[in-house]
Amino acid sequence: MRIDTTITLDSLKGSLEKFWQLSGRKIELIEAEYDMSRGSPVFTVNGKYDTRGWTEWTEGFVYGSSFLQFDATGDERYLELAKKHTVERMATHVSHVGVHDHGFNNLSCYGNWLRLLHEGKAAGPQAERDFCELALKTSGAVQASRWSTTHDGGGYIYSFNGPHSLFVDTIRSCRILMVAHALGHVLMGENDSPISLLGRAIDHMNATAKYSVYYGEGRDKYDEWGRTAHESVFNTNDGRYRCPNAQQGFSGYTTWTRGLAWAMAGFPEELEFIDTLDDDQFAAFGGKSAIQETCLKAAKATCDWFIENTPFDGIPYWDGGAPQLHRLGDWRDRESDPYNEWEPIDSTAAAIGAQGLLRLGRYLGMETEEGSKYWQAGLTSMRSLLASPYLSEDSAHQGLLLHSIYHEPNGWDNVPAGQKIACGESSQWGDYHIREAALMLQREIRNDSYYTFFGFLNR
Repeated sequence: MRIDTTITLDSLKGSLEKFWQLSGRKIELIEAEYDMSRGSPVFTVNGKYDTRGWTEWTEGFVYGSSFLQFDATGDERYLELAKKHTVERMATHVSHVGVHDHGFNNLSCYGNWLRLLHEGKAAGPQAERDFCELALKTSGAVQASRWSTTHDGGGYIYSFNGPHSLFVDTIRSCRILMVAHALGHVLMGENDSPISLLGRAIDHMNATAKYSVYYGEGRDKYDEWGRTAHESVFNTNDGRYRCPNAQQGFSGYTTWTRGLAWAMAGFPEELEFIDTLDDDQFAAFGGKSAIQETCLKAAKATCDWFIENTPFDGIPYWDGGAPQLHRLGDWRDRESDPYNEWEPIDSTAAAIGAQGLLRLGRYLGMETEEGSKYWQAGLTSMRSLLASPYLSEDSAHQGLLLHSIYHEPNGWDNVPAGQKIACGESSQWGDYHIREAALMLQREIRNDSYYTFFGFLNR
């Protein structure tokens, strides 16, 4: 990508104002038109949200988006909508033992609700705080129980594929373990043995950094700084790593860009949280500095790969090794083209990745050359996302962020009439994460406190 060093927060004010106006309309459209009895809305087909049975990992984004809308605008209609649906519909997600998505689903709604209460932006009785805290504690423990051990004594939260499978995405579910730990919770095992949620989160972060992220250190012929494997496969008999794989990417030896983006956002977020904990909490897990070094290396590597392998405007194609990319010529050296004839764009990878770039830049210090590079790269992607052809301005289209891809190998995404590839559609993870990144910038502009997933813990 071509990083624009001239972009400022002030230059994005007008775009953000328009964004939140459109965002509110999309929330209202879904509320008025989508039948939740069909299952969670996942992605749009011809502009209308549809469901897709795989796992129910997107419902928390629907209600989380309303919490974010209230935070950005102060319009209490969205707060009441989010609270109502979270109470009515999210309990099964808290106790869901079959998924690796707790840090997506439950922090998006229960976490934002508790944060708004803590910040004094939402008023409510102590019972609301207790309700949200209990949900987050339970969710963290349930997620941590989905556990496979590795041959070196570590382990990982295994994906919905089964105990052999580590997904790069799940770095973001470490957040729910961290939050539950900070709220004073533990996972109770056999014979009433307490299991540290912090310890399991650290083990999962170490495994993800070691097996899901590449560093150009000769691991295989396709090893390069910052590329990621969607899935890492283990022999569950002895806990040894066997090979990379992909579920939604082109192959285990190419980089599915949304998986990359989850790592880009997840590692900087964890660095921010780790900094809030005392050193002595890490004594039993190798020390605080060791996990900080691991997370920082992975964050820099993945963000660097994104910068080097994304078109000028900061919006990537769905996979860095997509088989027909070569037909687009020097695609890295021009702006992204969601309407090309060969390979889809995935704007959601940009929305998630931009947040990672912004967080890493802020973590390193925007006054430093390195920190400024990542921050401005994040702003470059955000400027593109907040405008045509990525921002959905059609009043009848229920989606907010256009040109999302869910599962290109399975052919799940809609190819509109007259087009040769999937394009023009939205997804709940894309809509939620562009809102989250926009809220980060909005709060910076109005000198509000920095937006984090653990904001309700700053007591």
